[in-house]
Amino acid sequence: MAHSEASTPVSPLFRWFPEGWKDHELIDSGAGSKLERFGEIVLIRPEPKAIWDRGMNAAEWRRIAAAEFVPTGRTKGHWEPHQSVPDKWEVRYPLTPECNLHFSLEMTRFKHVGLFPEQAANWRWVLPNLGPGKRVLNLFAYTGGASLAARSTGADVTHVDAIKQVVTWTRINMELSGIEGIRWCVEDAMRFVERELRRKNQYDLIIMDPPAWGLGPRGEKWKLEDQVGHLIRSTSGLVASGGSVIMNTYSGLSPSSLENFWRASLPGASVQAGELCLKSGTGQVLPTGSLLRVTRN
Repeated sequence: MAHSEASTPVSPLFRWFPEGWKDHELIDSGAGSKLERFGEIVLIRPEPKAIWDRGMNAAEWRRIAAAEFVPTGRTKGHWEPHQSVPDKWEVRYPLTPECNLHFSLEMTRFKHVGLFPEQAANWRWVLPNLGPGKRVLNLFAYTGGASLAARSTGADVTHVDAIKQVVTWTRINMELSGIEGIRWCVEDAMRFVERELRRKNQYDLIIMDPPAWGLGPRGEKWKLEDQVGHLIRSTSGLVASGGSVIMNTYSGLSPSSLENFWRASLPGASVQAGELCLKSGTGQVLPTGSLLRVTRN
């Protein structure tokens, strides 16, 4: 039996790159690592997706790097300094001519420094459709670059993360950026979503960056591949008519897989699916994760 052609066209896959950074540079990548500059500090960190050869040799990396992260387990490790490194330092991102976002950085035992610079591609994307009276929900919000960008427009922003120390870090970034008025929720994101569904609340923009795995509010193991369908179906109920979703994942889930979930959850929605990427000074394109931009029509 012949099958009729699907009414929904297949979307091309996109690659999005951040623009405007002066305080961040991907200098090189390869051999399972990346060499990055954050302000004046150059760091070497593991990068499993960088399976190609380095553009520069390893000795040159170590000559210019201030520190290198050495893993000692699946999610933890330690930093080996090659030069003197401050405990904390600041970088800024020129969001608009009138607004610079400021970020306090530090080297954590999880290899992160408090900033995912590729996310700047999303910070600028949200600006045209936000302003006073618009409602924004940022789930799994980490240190809050997207929350700061959204709030800079005058929109009402709710920032949700389960880790109190991370929310405190975001408050510092907000104050450094000269922004105020973000609503903070230290809570499990799914628990927050379920409560908002019961209250019949909706948002003009939902931003979420769910972790690949973690622990739920009762200590239960949480794996994104097992929960992504429930997460998307639930969150779709909070999207206002004409509202949008930005979903970013650093897991193994492909953009096409995530697109299928969103098209089923919001029939008729406009969906852009692809990869969030960084380009190195030596010419490689580093895919950092899957990115979906969904608009409810």
